[in-house]
Amino acid sequence: MDTFSAFSSIDYQSIRAKTPAEMAIKRLSGIGEVLSGLDIATMNSQDDKARALRTLDTADKCIRMVLTDFKSERTKDVTREANRLIDSIELARDEISSLHRASGVPS
Repeated sequence: MDTFSAFSSIDYQSIRAKTPAEMAIKRLSGIGEVLSGLDIATMNSQDDKARALRTLDTADKCIRMVLTDFKSERTKDVTREANRLIDSIELARDEISSLHRASGVPS
């Protein structure tokens, strides 16, 4: 999956939102959908791991952009969803790092 094409549909989904907070939630949900497409168990090569880390970094930046863009509309739901995604990203990074160390390749 091309990382950037995966993120391109996120904004289209948010267009149909009724409120700015709903738009932020839809964008965050779209980022979550992209992240759910990552399958760490199937990452065998260093390229797979590097691609996944780039996807995680991009998702993290997108989340932070949503939080910045919707600063005045930041509801508990928006903050909760953003924090959930950020926690998921950190967990995935840890898992990939563990795979990296287990393969015996120095960081």
